[in-house]
Amino acid sequence: MLRINGLIKNYKSFQVLKGLNMSINKGDVYGFLGTNGCGKTTTMNVLCNIVPKDEGEIKFEPDGTKIGYLPESPALFGYMNGFEYLNFIGACCEYEGSVQKRTEEVLELTGMRAHAQRYIKGYSRGMVQRIGIAAALYANPDLLILDEPTSALDPEGRAEVMEIIRKLGADGATIILCTHILTDVERVANKVGILRHGVMAVEASLSELKKMFGSGNSLTVLLKTKSEAVEVLSGIDAVEKAVVEHYGDITVYAKEGITEAELFYKTVTTLASKQIVPEGVWFKRLSLEQIYLGINNGYFLPEGQAGGNVQ
Repeated sequence: MLRINGLIKNYKSFQVLKGLNMSINKGDVYGFLGTNGCGKTTTMNVLCNIVPKDEGEIKFEPDGTKIGYLPESPALFGYMNGFEYLNFIGACCEYEGSVQKRTEEVLELTGMRAHAQRYIKGYSRGMVQRIGIAAALYANPDLLILDEPTSALDPEGRAEVMEIIRKLGADGATIILCTHILTDVERVANKVGILRHGVMAVEASLSELKKMFGSGNSLTVLLKTKSEAVEVLSGIDAVEKAVVEHYGDITVYAKEGITEAELFYKTVTTLASKQIVPEGVWFKRLSLEQIYLGINNGYFLPEGQAGGNVQ
């Protein structure tokens, strides 16, 4: 469907994309992740020909791939109602079939039929996002790009939008989903790419990604005093490293070949020998959030990138 090789984009002297490689197959729901300013929106703007690339290759298969794009903050015409706006989109994209019939279809698909006669200026943020998705879907695109589709939505609106995306993915749509809400990615995506400093830090299926970073055993250790404990835990011969997570818990990563029983026993006995009493110790697998934070903080990085290696 889409292959990107060595994509470079500069804004004057600032290089945003520094040789991006990316691969998306037909039917993928691709979670495109990264911190603010890392180049995600620039990548999407290049794909949509909103801004030109400077170097690199972008190859769509087949040629002439149609793209539907929902930006982070869609600017719709508030003086139109939903039905009028989607008819307008149909005219703009020169839809070959019946515009009225297609408008009814996308209204039904996005759950907006009941609100189609209301003016857009009176829509909630969730309704605006759903009409935006309807517009992006109007011309039956081969690739749907959604930039922060649940940004600033309340839980109900977010759930509604994610259910639309889930259904589209289940029906075989190819989607790039750019979001900071990692639980949404885990819910609907089958493949993930994490952008870091303008290059792809890691790209894999969701199951491969969790296996890649979570195949080794790990423990969560909850302690009131952490400074001494991290040094003690890092010094255990069965431990690869001990890291204080952003929410305060300590994650202890086992060296290759160490069993869960060995890791647990050596962690607990070592803490006891130093008279450090944990409030809790439990096994866990790395979540997508932990993998993402680990990559962006330099704990897990492919060879050739500063900060570390893939574990």
